[in-house]
Amino acid sequence: MKKLVHASLILLLINSCTTARKASTLAPSFADNPVVAHRGAWKAKQLPENSIASLREAIALNCTGTEFDIHRTADDSLVINHDPHFFKLPIEQTDYATLAKNKLSNGEILPTLRQYLLAGLHNNTSTRLILEIKPSSVSKERGQETAARVVKLVEELHAQSMSAYISFDYDILKKILQLDPGAHTQYLEMNQPPEQVKADGMGGIDYHYTAFRNHPEWIESAKKNKLVLNAWTVNDTATMDWLLQQKFDLITTNEPALLMKRWNAIKK
Repeated sequence: MKKLVHASLILLLINSCTTARKASTLAPSFADNPVVAHRGAWKAKQLPENSIASLREAIALNCTGTEFDIHRTADDSLVINHDPHFFKLPIEQTDYATLAKNKLSNGEILPTLRQYLLAGLHNNTSTRLILEIKPSSVSKERGQETAARVVKLVEELHAQSMSAYISFDYDILKKILQLDPGAHTQYLEMNQPPEQVKADGMGGIDYHYTAFRNHPEWIESAKKNKLVLNAWTVNDTATMDWLLQQKFDLITTNEPALLMKRWNAIKK
């Protein structure tokens, strides 16, 4: 009898693992809107930015994407936080256990990338996970090593089809494409024309909206080169409407519900 119970438990464990793997490899069907929640959907419900709660809220709103920021700690943990400091502690010079003593305002522990990706993959095939890898303040090499660790984890969790990478560091994106030529990448820094971004194998440009005001020719060039057009961080209706009229693929915002309303109004 004990052997039978033991065998049943093993079978249950195998089935659970198989189900988890299948869930992470379901073909995505991204939401039909251009809304990317900047650091998750946090503002309306006063959630912490870059929290798992804000990630889940972005998925609940059916945003086509949710963006979050990645740093690497002194002991090589990949963590989610916008600033290079967490409670005044420099993330790159501090170990995770020390950082995690300080909690987010909703009681969450500082999320690791693994925790964040697993939460983002759970019951989700409509909201793309947009990973912003922050440049290292230590060295260019450390930034590229961080990128390699991120790509490895995404592959381990079978999250490639649900993920896109963005960065202000051009070399980080080049490193990602070296490791995963099929990865979707978007450049943030605004110092490269679309033609060069395309030539270097990247999938899109994600520039501050003023860059497109100053260089309207970049919009047509990006479309001609079949690059994804994304703009950040757009919170007013006038700019939202202008970008929607220009048929941007994505618009990154702190006001995802508002942008969704503008999008739905234009669609009618």
